[in-house]
Amino acid sequence: MRITTWNINGLRAGLSKGLLASLPILDADVLCLQEIKSRPEQLDPARLDEIARAYPHLAWNPADRPGYSGTATWARIKPETNSIGLGIPEFDVEGRVIGYRYPAFWLYNIYFPNGQRDGGRVSYKLDFYASLLDRVDQHHARGEAVILCGDFNTAHNEIDLKHPRENAKNTGFLPEERAWIDIYLNHQLVDVFRSRYPDRVEYTWWTYITNARAKNVGWRLDYFLVSQPMVDRVVDVVHHTQVMGSDHCPVTLVLAD
Repeated sequence: MRITTWNINGLRAGLSKGLLASLPILDADVLCLQEIKSRPEQLDPARLDEIARAYPHLAWNPADRPGYSGTATWARIKPETNSIGLGIPEFDVEGRVIGYRYPAFWLYNIYFPNGQRDGGRVSYKLDFYASLLDRVDQHHARGEAVILCGDFNTAHNEIDLKHPRENAKNTGFLPEERAWIDIYLNHQLVDVFRSRYPDRVEYTWWTYITNARAKNVGWRLDYFLVSQPMVDRVVDVVHHTQVMGSDHCPVTLVLAD
């Protein structure tokens, strides 16, 4: 099974840049998109039909605010059920979470909040981390495995961004943000890319300014966190740095059947 996460930074923009042409390259059984910034009814009907033919099991969680945030999960494999949001209005109005239940695990597609350059949303971001972790703990208490994927909007360690010292006081690399990744890893979750490749320097996001992607001046912001009992099923985690269409690249988790 192949699960791909991708912050598309605007679904309509992504479609205009060749998103559908990238689908055979990714060959994802489940595609988790973040920051879609649109509703399905805003898409060209022909494009929507093409999506539905490739991925017949679709879930959408757009934000209430037009042109902002939002998530979508497209699947070839039918989930047993799905859940939209966390049941917490202050987060759910921004369309940040979709859950798909499969026989062996719950898959969560998540767009974590950005703390903003002035730090004005750091508290909101940390509250979101805490609320999502409550959901994860509930699954683990019932003996259910989870896979969390998406744009975490946080680089965990210095290896995960090009200029750690220069960004030590910037949101996305603040100590209190990074600490939440540690907390998640202490709650029976594994960052499977870093576990498999402890010394590999790869990024998943590059700013559009300063020609950062060509220079590979980036951050690793997009993750798969997997419940510890599921780790033996992980075959690989692949950063598709060659796939364009967004300021993020897609990341694929390959699971043994």
